[in-house]
Amino acid sequence: MQKHLSKQLFSVLLFFIALPLMAKNINVPEELQWTLFSGRPTIPCPCPTTLSAHPDGSVFVGIDRNGSLGKGKGRGYILKFIDSDNDGVADSHTKFSPMESVRGLMAVGQKLYVLHSTWKDAKTYDTCYLSVLEDKDGDGIADGAPKTLISGISAPFFNNSRGVDHSTNGIRMGIDGWIYIAMGDFGIVNAQGTDGRKLTVLGGGVIRVRPNGTEMEEYIHGTRNICDIAIDPFMNVFTRGNTNDGGGWNIRFMHEIQSGEYGYPKLFKRYTDEILPALVDLGGGSGMGSMYFQEPGWPAKYNNVPLMGDWGRSHVYMHSIKPNGASFTQTEVPYITVGKMTDLDTDGSGRLFISSWEGSGFRGGKGGYVVQVTPKGWTYKAFPNLAKTSTSELVSYLQVESATWRFHASREIVNRQLNATDSLLKLINNKKALLEGRVAAIFTLCQLKGKEVNKALVDAADDPSIREWALRAIADRIPQNDNVDITPFVKALNDSNPRVQVSAAVALGRIGNKAAAKHLIAVSHYETPAIQKEKEGKHATPNKDIILPHIAVQALIKLNATEACLAAVGSKNASGAYWAMRYMHNESMISQLVQKLNEVKDNETEKKILKVLVRLCNTEISYDGKWWWRTRPDTRGPYYKPTAWSGTPIVETALKKYWANATDLQKNYLANLLTFDRVKIKALPIDKYLKVKKVKKHKETSVDLGKIINKKGQIGKMSIEDIIIALGKIKGDISKGEALFNRQGCIACHSYKKGQPAKGPDMGVVGGILSREDIAISILRPNASISQGFRSYTLSMKNGTVHAGFITAELDGVVTLRNIAGQVFKLKTKQIKKRQELKESMMPKGLAAGMSLKEFVNLVDWLKSKK
Repeated sequence: MQKHLSKQLFSVLLFFIALPLMAKNINVPEELQWTLFSGRPTIPCPCPTTLSAHPDGSVFVGIDRNGSLGKGKGRGYILKFIDSDNDGVADSHTKFSPMESVRGLMAVGQKLYVLHSTWKDAKTYDTCYLSVLEDKDGDGIADGAPKTLISGISAPFFNNSRGVDHSTNGIRMGIDGWIYIAMGDFGIVNAQGTDGRKLTVLGGGVIRVRPNGTEMEEYIHGTRNICDIAIDPFMNVFTRGNTNDGGGWNIRFMHEIQSGEYGYPKLFKRYTDEILPALVDLGGGSGMGSMYFQEPGWPAKYNNVPLMGDWGRSHVYMHSIKPNGASFTQTEVPYITVGKMTDLDTDGSGRLFISSWEGSGFRGGKGGYVVQVTPKGWTYKAFPNLAKTSTSELVSYLQVESATWRFHASREIVNRQLNATDSLLKLINNKKALLEGRVAAIFTLCQLKGKEVNKALVDAADDPSIREWALRAIADRIPQNDNVDITPFVKALNDSNPRVQVSAAVALGRIGNKAAAKHLIAVSHYETPAIQKEKEGKHATPNKDIILPHIAVQALIKLNATEACLAAVGSKNASGAYWAMRYMHNESMISQLVQKLNEVKDNETEKKILKVLVRLCNTEISYDGKWWWRTRPDTRGPYYKPTAWSGTPIVETALKKYWANATDLQKNYLANLLTFDRVKIKALPIDKYLKVKKVKKHKETSVDLGKIINKKGQIGKMSIEDIIIALGKIKGDISKGEALFNRQGCIACHSYKKGQPAKGPDMGVVGGILSREDIAISILRPNASISQGFRSYTLSMKNGTVHAGFITAELDGVVTLRNIAGQVFKLKTKQIKKRQELKESMMPKGLAAGMSLKEFVNLVDWLKSKK
């Protein structure tokens, strides 16, 4: 007992020693409690990029001392933390495996799936891999080198020139057994799985792969820089797009519907009638770790929600979602504050773990920690040893309210290939069972038996409450889709449940039977403008009406259903056929479409054919990973780098012939189509027929420091990442820093010399506390990490006056408050009517926006000199 108490006392002492050093920006709701699970000086945890909690309570943390923009070999590894007495503080750790630039972790049984990079030498990046490590002997150290599941899952050229910040980040396995991978907008070039399948993708999105590295495929496309994925028990996928606007660096919360196109950057502004919109634009921030949280024992208002981390805002947000057709509407709710949070996960007992690299920056550092959060009054409940659990017990775990228990029980059934068919079917057909459990049983059974259970699932789909997932599961594995009967899927396209309709449309695209095309066309009708307006469309407003037509069109494209689309030309409600053909670069189809153009008498049909032909005049240049659209991309669309292809001459000849015989009204329409889609055809004098203004030519935003270093207002035009990169290349003039400090108005809120009145945080010692990068970030993002002791409050007094500032003392019924002008007020507590903490720093945003790069670096380096 004495030894145990001594250990507890030691842990408590270490915790309070570590608190002021590391946990400077942590806050949880009053119903919850937190402990510093790991971090200096308890256990070093520098620059943690990602974490995964094993259901048994051990926590794996990926360390990358390069940060997101730094470079260098030998600066990454994986730590495994153990809290043997479950007091909320890790008491031991092992270096599980050396691993460079760890970006995603997923602990399942004895395996740890890892998304990581490799370096050829000290400064040369190689590529990114999805690998798996095993620890069969349970000693906390991986058994040898990682086994590669996917190689080349990155774009090495820009990883070398910039860093890994826009590369592949974050992995999460769904109850369907797929590993989902968040892909930044560097895209991937010739990624290859264990079955030899290769994949190249221009731009960001989500890709997925089986746990053995086979069947790699694109899940959705058209995001910017998502860093992680949240997957709920019903296989809804959510992401928080990292600065997904392309102009204001805003973030968007998105429901990622399988096969959907979300448009960044080519379509999401000017072609919004062809994309699935995000659910909301949330303003500035930087999305990071994400998960869906469903654990019993937590207050209801904090449960059954996607949790989305934001590095830029130092916050974890809940998104309260409500059904809206086949998708959702949402409300963002601030939840937990953790400075520079990077990732989060939960274990089998319901503990929430959040990693932070507070104290480190874009180029890495020594700071970082992991926080554990639980409800107040929470008691530890051990997770069972699944390797020694019977089949019947594992199936029973599929019916518990914990998403963690269901997931790991399902994986154990599949990994051990247990004889659970009958018990799983019984659960699937039990209408009184937990719906999440029935869905888990569907996907578990499919992974066990494949297409052998298709008939049983078709029968189960008679129950409308599980029809969506039964149909999805049947078509989930393309190699198993030979000879799948499309009848139940065609019928489901007209189901009363819009989620079932969408599930059926996705499935028909995957089954590959072109007989489904005419049925998909029938549900793909969506009227769009002949020529979209120049004004930016609604790319971040829910639009439930476009979802089924969009997914049906994506299925038509996947089927390459040219014949069915051509047959629909001129028919009523054929808008989906025209929409799909705009993405089908097929010479034979184009020739037949030209023939229809020559024969058609209907003016509206003629316009729709012309719209298809103009779009098909160009195609996107093949992506080789040697170029990127950078942080301010060209959003004109419909292609980023339009180029001619073998069908171009056919289209050009047809359009020239049409022009020669066209009326002025017809020429007007065609001229505006050509201009909107950025198509140039020589010998067509289109200018005098234009009503749509020509879109201003986009200027590539490659950073030439020599040209922009002294340009006023440059700071306000650059992303924070580009500013940090420039900071590493420019040396400041300290002698000019003091004048800038005063000119920018910083002196109004900060002192930096002895004798100056105390105001906000003292800048006289800032250089001894913060790095150059941290100083820069504090100026650019004042709300990211508010200095301890300088949180702002408003005090509303009973006499009607209001005071705002920092509370520096509260003693004997008197509150001492200092405002940003340095004035001190002593206010009696009994006279305070309302006290409210301000969520944002009192330092104004955009303070440095009007500065040049050189001026900004001068200011940063002057502040760095103040020690």
